[in-house]
Amino acid sequence: MRIFLAGATGAMGKQLVPRLVEAGHEVVGMTRSNSKRAALEDLGATAVVADALNADQVGDAVAKARPEVIIHQLTAISSFDIRNFDRSFALTNRLRSEGTDHLLAAGRAVGVGRFVAQSYAAWPYARTGGPIKTEEDPLDPTPARNMRESMRAIRHLEAAVTGADWTEGIVLRYGGFYGPGTSMSRGGEQFEMIRKRKFPVVGDGAGVWSFVHIADAADATVAAVARGRRGIYNIVDDDPAPVADWLPALADKLGAPKTWRVPKVVGRLFAGEVGVVMMTDIRGASNAKANRELGWEPRHSSWREGFAS
Repeated sequence: MRIFLAGATGAMGKQLVPRLVEAGHEVVGMTRSNSKRAALEDLGATAVVADALNADQVGDAVAKARPEVIIHQLTAISSFDIRNFDRSFALTNRLRSEGTDHLLAAGRAVGVGRFVAQSYAAWPYARTGGPIKTEEDPLDPTPARNMRESMRAIRHLEAAVTGADWTEGIVLRYGGFYGPGTSMSRGGEQFEMIRKRKFPVVGDGAGVWSFVHIADAADATVAAVARGRRGIYNIVDDDPAPVADWLPALADKLGAPKTWRVPKVVGRLFAGEVGVVMMTDIRGASNAKANRELGWEPRHSSWREGFAS
């Protein structure tokens, strides 16, 4: 199939392009930087330069590509400040709202048969009930104050994509990425915070995180292109785990000092409400639907082996 990949030079895009090419697809990769054309073409894609927030540029790029499938992997996170969560995700939120609308309009104009978009499973589920959520469970109706814009953007993307009755709209809720090109990799921001003992367990550390290796997430995306059906899929590993389990284990793998613990009141001072919620209250996600319908199983079935590698 002919595939238009928006966000082709990001961490996910770099994993996706060679996999899509190997699977026999013709890939047109969109980047906003002319300097990245050569690197993208070296991966096997045809490069096109366009600003995802410019409707005319997106429309022209998609019209020239005439794709059968659009994959939306647009994000823009240069650094992460948990106290100012929405500020860190401000541009990504625009890409999830305005950028999604531009890609959908362009796709509709050329009759795209399938539209696959990136969403998130690592914190948005409602913080009530059991620790592990499926795609049928509701998202959090009352997110932390500094997460509200990010939640609004996620809701917009998911509703727009799955509600597009003219195409097969598929949303992939990825878990927390780790691996090459992510903040959880050698030299990455989060790993360095753990090494420097700047990432403590807050309160009881009962917040359940779901992870996925970036390569496994790319494999799932390729599977969704081939076999996905309209709707939402959690793309996470088999081992959702509370912070109190995974954070000390990761520190040990990194050879970092033993993880320290702070009470909620102290955690709120340096990490804000969002930090406390992420550490103590979020829910994990189940990958059973993706296993069943996409025929996908993560090669790194647990963050335990994934972090070790």
